Amino acid sequence: MGRRFRASVSVAVLAGAWLGLSEAAQAFTAYVTNEKGNSVSVIDTNTMAVTATWKVGRRPRGITLSKDDKELFVCASDDDRIDVLDTATGKVTRSLRSGPDPEQFILAASGNPLYVANEDDSQVTIIDIEKNKVLAEVPVGVEPEGMGLSPDGKVLVNTSETTNMAHFIDTKTFEVIDNVLVDARPRFAEFSGDGKTLWVSAEVGGTVSVIDVATRKVIKKVTFKIPSVNDEQIQPVGVRLTKDGSKAFVALGPANRVAVVNTKTYEVEKYLPVGQRVWQLAFTPDEKQLYTTNGSSNDVSVIDVENLKVLKSIQTGLLPWGVAISKN
Repeated sequence: MGRRFRASVSVAVLAGAWLGLSEAAQAFTAYVTNEKGNSVSVIDTNTMAVTATWKVGRRPRGITLSKDDKELFVCASDDDRIDVLDTATGKVTRSLRSGPDPEQFILAASGNPLYVANEDDSQVTIIDIEKNKVLAEVPVGVEPEGMGLSPDGKVLVNTSETTNMAHFIDTKTFEVIDNVLVDARPRFAEFSGDGKTLWVSAEVGGTVSVIDVATRKVIKKVTFKIPSVNDEQIQPVGVRLTKDGSKAFVALGPANRVAVVNTKTYEVEKYLPVGQRVWQLAFTPDEKQLYTTNGSSNDVSVIDVENLKVLKSIQTGLLPWGVAISKN
């Protein structure tokens, strides 16, 4: 073997090693609430394996991270509280006053306050997480669940399952400024990255309503049709949009599929088969992967976003519900 060839090989090996380290550095941590397991499964996104299981309060559902990823917030719905965990230790360090039956929530872009949907008393509770103080209680429709926040942080949206509305709330005055009727049993609200549209899923209605935020009018209803799957099984719940706004991913519940929707044409480009009763979704920060919680099969599916391919199924605890993924 010539000297020049050996040097080339050495450079290639070093480059490969550096690339491997670079790719490994892109690993994130996914946190999954297990509604019947009263726990959180911790997943390394690089190895796609569960690394720990943390105990939390009863019937954990909504989940989110603090802006620095040091704290994990979990809706302990049956305990009427929000557990706050230290992500370094997995221990519950404190609990927040949440109002009865907290289900979903969303954190302000600044990291405080926390906006919480209280399913049992038809209200949204706004909590100062540093002082553990209720700032306001906003009356909304019956069985509030979905929580969306505009990119500029000025408008909060809550969906009420029984009233079938998306409630627009001013985050300065904490007043409801508009109500938009959507199809039956809305479960999730997601703003587009530019803040111009709001996507609201309707579980029983079987549609996703796209709302023009400026006019607060429904401009499109996305429908779904899957060969060999009954229409009654197609129940849209979780929705996530890519940062560039080109695609929307919609969890279709008992249809055991995630729909990939072109946001320009509102047409479904592909249906991805995942676990049973797919519920919520979360991207890794680089948007290379999408994690789905599959309640009935007690697992999480990992989707390759670029290639629209399911990579792996990861077993979790009982009835996985929510998912949040760290930024580092």
